[in-house]
Amino acid sequence: MKTAVFTALVLVIAFSAPARARMQVDPIDYNRAWQTYRSRDAGMVPLRKFPHHACFEQAASEYNLPISLLLAVARGESDFNERAVSKASCYGVMQIQWPGTARDLDITRLTDLYDPCINIRAGARYLRFLIDRYNGNVHLALAAYNYGPGRIGSNPLPSDIPRGANWYSGYIYHHLQKVLAYSGPADPSRAPVTADYIREGKQPLILFHSPEKARNFMEHITSRDASLRLDWFRNTLGESFVVLLFADADEQARGVKRLRELGFTVDPRRTF
Repeated sequence: MKTAVFTALVLVIAFSAPARARMQVDPIDYNRAWQTYRSRDAGMVPLRKFPHHACFEQAASEYNLPISLLLAVARGESDFNERAVSKASCYGVMQIQWPGTARDLDITRLTDLYDPCINIRAGARYLRFLIDRYNGNVHLALAAYNYGPGRIGSNPLPSDIPRGANWYSGYIYHHLQKVLAYSGPADPSRAPVTADYIREGKQPLILFHSPEKARNFMEHITSRDASLRLDWFRNTLGESFVVLLFADADEQARGVKRLRELGFTVDPRRTF
């Protein structure tokens, strides 16, 4: 599937050649990272109410999937936007491709993909199918979610997985970390979740064609100042971009000021 979060952005930040040279980051073995998640963190549950929370709970229960995995895919695919549409004809919260994948999931009306619960249930059903197909390997299942199972063999060598599919797994793993930050161990005695997950303001910084460069740029900036809250998304064209997160205008102003002190030009009028 193609990721759809926002429309294309204009490049609004400049950085020097020396800065680019310092942006090298060791590659992550996402297959091993997802194995660790399954053995250690898959039982974590949200401590905040995410958008469409009841739909995620129901789909996770019905298809025996970790709710954090569904939330991570939804955050990366659409940032929980039920109206998201990509150039690859993928729709809704989980970016279900129309008509092929949708019809395989027994969805015969395009308008149904705009219903959050129908869309999330379809995404969960598809993930369950893919995880079973790849014998519990979440990394391969996510690669196939992005590229299609026809392009990911049943037991491929790491070198056989398309680079973009591997990076998609890493992209969802990045969003998993954001979800887990709002999660904790399952505890039947705990009071019901009432506090809402807040979709924060986003100040666009830079647009890349390569997801690797987007991740490396984000990690490079935060290595220079860990107080800057950055995130990484993909837009409807499949391009990757980095944003400055902020809860209010004061935090945005502080972040923009700090970026300028680091030598980066930001237009604070461009937000979404």
